[in-house]
Amino acid sequence: MPKVLVVDDSLSVRKVVQRALESKRIEVLSAASGGEALEQIGREAPDLIVCDVIMPDMDGYQICDFVKKHPTLGRTPVLLISGIVNSTVLERAAKVRSDDVMRKPFAADELLHRIESLLPAQGRPPGAVVAAPAPIPLATAATSPVAAPPPLPERRSPTPVLERPVPVPEQAVAVVPPVVPPVVPLVGQTAPDLKSLLVSVAELPGVSLTALIDREGALMEAAGGLLPEAELAGALAACLIESTEGVGGALAQGRLQSLILEYDSGVVLLNAVGVDAMLAVVLGDPAVLGKVRYHVKKALPDLVRAV
Repeated sequence: MPKVLVVDDSLSVRKVVQRALESKRIEVLSAASGGEALEQIGREAPDLIVCDVIMPDMDGYQICDFVKKHPTLGRTPVLLISGIVNSTVLERAAKVRSDDVMRKPFAADELLHRIESLLPAQGRPPGAVVAAPAPIPLATAATSPVAAPPPLPERRSPTPVLERPVPVPEQAVAVVPPVVPPVVPLVGQTAPDLKSLLVSVAELPGVSLTALIDREGALMEAAGGLLPEAELAGALAACLIESTEGVGGALAQGRLQSLILEYDSGVVLLNAVGVDAMLAVVLGDPAVLGKVRYHVKKALPDLVRAV
């Protein structure tokens, strides 16, 4: 029986993938962080790894790079999944020799098709029994730069691989023109941690939830309460954003930058994060809207860099 490791800090994503794979008699292992993933890789030697790109401790590129450089497990296929699949994501995936990149959300049939196409790449047909190698000595990974696998990445925010610096003034983030090049941090700078940025907004007085969604409504990251409801709200918000941008386009007003929705029990603030994502902030107290909008505007450049 093939063995697949699913790495994602979202429990809902792990459960969806697990249900889809177990229906095809595929053994599923799961990890909620990069550290857990490396332990599972060393202990279980999976036949294939499905790994989210954005995670709290280390990103999917680092995990893929670790696997591909390992002397024993280097042929293990790695399928990266991401809420955004653009040229930057594809370039970074190619640099770490990812076998495929898949966009979230995805249909179960599409996921199964990708996995079935990648499993034979190792010469292990579905159902084949493969003896697992000895666990990876993670603690001594850095003792030999040639024979041993690369050292464990530090628990820090991922630093994107750059080709050239693109300075972005603050006003270029506040008002996004119809065509905007990707915002790339300067060489030597570390990209801000997305989760930490959302937590900083969620901790403001009167805020109950912050969620980052892509333009199709897929939940990319969230902080605060009501997390199960965030996925449904994100999908519905994407429909609203699409129709609202249609009005802006018809009136030659460009792309949507922000939207304020007032309800009986509070306010929902939607703010564009570059051209690929939207930030949703749920406020229980409308009186703090001005303060929250000010904080979000200041955080936008870091949010764009972190996405």
